[in-house]
Amino acid sequence: MASPKLHMAFRKYHRWLGFFLAGIMAVYAISGILLIFRKTDFLKSETVQIQQLEKGLNKAQLSSTLNIKGSKVVGETDTAIMLNVGEYNKNTGATRIVRKSYPLALDKMVKLHKATHNSPLYWLNISFGVGLLFFVISAFMMFVPKLPVYKNGLKLAGIGAIVTLLVIMFGS
Repeated sequence: MASPKLHMAFRKYHRWLGFFLAGIMAVYAISGILLIFRKTDFLKSETVQIQQLEKGLNKAQLSSTLNIKGSKVVGETDTAIMLNVGEYNKNTGATRIVRKSYPLALDKMVKLHKATHNSPLYWLNISFGVGLLFFVISAFMMFVPKLPVYKNGLKLAGIGAIVTLLVIMFGS
């Protein structure tokens, strides 16, 4: 059994790290909720972008020139190619693109979740994950293992892990 001094030390570190990470957790929570609605227009605003491209491009050339993720040709006439994100005039080369995006602050928060190892946010994501793992471990170090609250905590943590795994396996 670990000493009471060790348990008190874990309580102290858990408390101070918890206060520090509370702000980070709030940002992650808000951006995570926003990501649930990323396929909708929730909180997004439209911006129209006008570009001048070469005249007479065909569908394939237009797609490779625009290089917009998720853009598709939805129709074509003698003078225009209609896209799900705008339209292209074959005669003039004028292109009108409509983009939907979050306001700047929300857009930055959403990018936090999408950070890869090429992004500086990568280190924040790893640090946050390590901090949360510390919380998992230190939560059980706050109580003496012989106490009922410790044993009940282990049971609840096990149930939470099982429910999460079931939702992951059968919910998607």
